[in-house]
Amino acid sequence: MHLWRTFDEIVIPDGGTSIALGVFDGLHRGHRVLVDRAVELGRELGAAPVLVTFDPHPVEVVRPGSHPMVLTPLERRAELAGEAGVDAVFALPFDKEMASWEPAAFVDNVLVDGLDCRAVVVGRNFTFGRRASGTPETMRRLCEERGIACEVEDLLEMGSERVSSSRVRGLLAGSDVAAAAELLGRPHRVAGPVVHGAGRGGRDLGYPTANLDLPEYTAVPVDGVYAGWFTVTDDGPVDGTIVPGRRYPAAISVGTNPTFGDTARSVEAFVLDESADLYGRLAAVDFVDHVRDMEKFSSVDELLVAMGRDVARTREILEL
Repeated sequence: MHLWRTFDEIVIPDGGTSIALGVFDGLHRGHRVLVDRAVELGRELGAAPVLVTFDPHPVEVVRPGSHPMVLTPLERRAELAGEAGVDAVFALPFDKEMASWEPAAFVDNVLVDGLDCRAVVVGRNFTFGRRASGTPETMRRLCEERGIACEVEDLLEMGSERVSSSRVRGLLAGSDVAAAAELLGRPHRVAGPVVHGAGRGGRDLGYPTANLDLPEYTAVPVDGVYAGWFTVTDDGPVDGTIVPGRRYPAAISVGTNPTFGDTARSVEAFVLDESADLYGRLAAVDFVDHVRDMEKFSSVDELLVAMGRDVARTREILEL
């Protein structure tokens, strides 16, 4: 699976491309409808399926300072797209110049000249071109004029509401990571290197945690304790009992540790029944369900009792 970040990196395959076009933050179940159809069309036309997304997010270019919280970073999007059968991901290097293109120029520059597109799939709410003046109907007309098949997919609904990245973000903000996972089709993941935290988890409390340093704009669930999975995502042996690439049950704390008066917000994972030196390793946490809200305890002993309950509840949720 290839990840192209510039037009110069694109290698046009024989037979051209079949494109799923959109921002695709989250690559949730609604997005998968578009991706799956682009893969099918590629198979029918003998074209390579390609996911075309935007980097940075168009909103940040058009309205600086309004960048939405990111559900799925670009590299993770590419990984998931590959699992769905996509051959390549093109992250359009979106900037002010590209934002000024009229819809016809966007189609010509990106689909025709850039990717030799034979078919494109967009969602019913897709907009493109200068001041978002291009609609799905505009895309259909421009593609027809250029001999490109264009399909517009209706938006997927679950629970009488549209599946959207905004809806997923709202569920995370309300601690309902289980419902978010239903819309995503998998648990919500955050990832980054393991860094040193306050150090009191293993030293003072007997619960050593892996503290993740997350990229800017990462969508993190609201403060609380969660049950989930922890995975070391880089290669190389680990000093301890954890094997890279294998997921392990974890009780995950999100917040500022109010019992100790901390002010920095963190995501810390206590990996159950394992011991390892993880500093500097790349790791991911997948949120399965909410255990409890973040609380301030009157003593360390009271906190330890609560942490014991958290671990027991995590085992129940993960059916260990």
